[in-house]
Amino acid sequence: MTRASCEPARTTDPDLVAIRDELASREPVFHRPEWGTTRADFDRMLAGCFWETGASGRRYSRAFVLDELERRYASPPLDDDWESCDFHCQRLADDLYLLTYSLRQGARETRRSTIWQRAGSEWKIVFHQGTIVQDA
Repeated sequence: MTRASCEPARTTDPDLVAIRDELASREPVFHRPEWGTTRADFDRMLAGCFWETGASGRRYSRAFVLDELERRYASPPLDDDWESCDFHCQRLADDLYLLTYSLRQGARETRRSTIWQRAGSEWKIVFHQGTIVQDA
């Protein structure tokens, strides 16, 4: 089996391009100061049922993530030399979307997935995952 044959088709439906672009402007989550840097900002971003799986494979609760973000932003954040690309958006249900993309942090590359829920005029993060890319 060739690598290309195992890759899924990742074409965003034309009706979702505007949503993809809007959500892409919020990624990588928690690293976009224009969307907030305080615990209250992050609390508003997260759905009540939020949790995440980190690139390490560990699962993190909403409360843990909020505590870590509060700690991280207690000092001026470092400039992140990160590159996000290859965004894809898929509708999962009414007002529920999966956004996937690749993130390069220096030599480290991860695949990211965020489930976003539209709540009125706001977006809430339901779930987030980062997976380290291994060379095949």
